[in-house]
Amino acid sequence: MYASKIALEILPNVHLLAVFIMAETVVYRQKALYPIYTFVFITGLMNGFSIWWWPYLYIWTVLWGAGMLLPKEMPKKVAPVVYMVVCALHGFLYGTLYSPYQALMFHLDFKGMVSWIIAGLPYDAIHGVSNFFCALLVVPLISVMKQAQKIVRN
Repeated sequence: MYASKIALEILPNVHLLAVFIMAETVVYRQKALYPIYTFVFITGLMNGFSIWWWPYLYIWTVLWGAGMLLPKEMPKKVAPVVYMVVCALHGFLYGTLYSPYQALMFHLDFKGMVSWIIAGLPYDAIHGVSNFFCALLVVPLISVMKQAQKIVRN
């Protein structure tokens, strides 16, 4: 997850984190929290446990929680669209999810927090649209992960 984020840093707010988190959640359920928090820890270790890092402790868990609420088995034609929409929503709402922390850290009132969200909307739009299209990889990744799981069990 971390390597994919670094590889795509040339493109602002474009990464495969939502793809990995959604696929891991579908396949591993609660155990998906292990790779999520490993990613969060590695990100802090490599980039510094700075003020921007702390929301990572909950932002990715929101996507995991949304994935946990989805049915375990969905029709093959519906699943890709559902994963794409959920990943896109997480991208569109990223700044909104981040904003309570920003408000606390920088002593923003509600109006200041809303202003911060509005200022970030162009970046959230890029994030949401890129998550939507990147999420086309969720179903193929789920298939690969399930196949790998079968091989490991045998």
